[in-house]
Amino acid sequence: MEEEKIELKERDSAAQPKQDVRSLGTFERLIQPCIAELVGTAFFVFIGCVSVIENVQAAGRLQPALVHGLAVAVMVACMAEISGSHFNPSFTIAIFLCGGMQLVLVIPYIACQLFGGVLGAAMSKVMTSKENYMNATGAAFTILRSHDQLWAVMFAELAMTSLVTMVVLLGAVNGKSKSPMVPFMVGCSVIFNILAGGDVSGTCLNPARAFGPALLSNYWSYHWVYWVGPIGGALIAAALVRLLLGDEKTRIILK
Repeated sequence: MEEEKIELKERDSAAQPKQDVRSLGTFERLIQPCIAELVGTAFFVFIGCVSVIENVQAAGRLQPALVHGLAVAVMVACMAEISGSHFNPSFTIAIFLCGGMQLVLVIPYIACQLFGGVLGAAMSKVMTSKENYMNATGAAFTILRSHDQLWAVMFAELAMTSLVTMVVLLGAVNGKSKSPMVPFMVGCSVIFNILAGGDVSGTCLNPARAFGPALLSNYWSYHWVYWVGPIGGALIAAALVRLLLGDEKTRIILK
């Protein structure tokens, strides 16, 4: 009876076209994760932009902080098993440097995140009133109004992104400290960073979050800060994990 089952299984397997099996593997290994990054980033930027655009007249940072943090937590929890839930070019670079993903996925991930940022910003423009959209400059980062403030903003983006990225790396990549609570931890770190540093730099921490609104509103003043700061912070976090905080498998020295 067992021999008949094995023979039937082998016959059914042989009947399946090998090309279909390879295509399914490619889809789940490459295409589906990229789609998840695009969709996840689009909805994160959409929700984040709307919270800022419709909060122009309100005092404080509580609403945007909660919206961005909770959106991150939910999207990470939903899509972690599909793409790893990066939704941020800075995270993608740091995760690759710490051995958490293949090189072949880095450029497609970043491209999908940037396109998702543009799509999310476009969705927010459709949803919000023209007056509020213009007043908020499309939720692009406008807080930097003078060159004197430049280095404070740069340091804020670098330091806060380094903190959030370290949470991502230690909670999701490093074997010794991996935690099922990582969506909650990342979401909370986004919330308290926005509450603490929102009035200094706007707390972007994500080039895709900055790029989409800047493109849709054509607002580019000091835009480069929101690339250099977050990516620099991610590199610092990756270095800390690779050199000092990672487990034996992740560290490249002091083994």
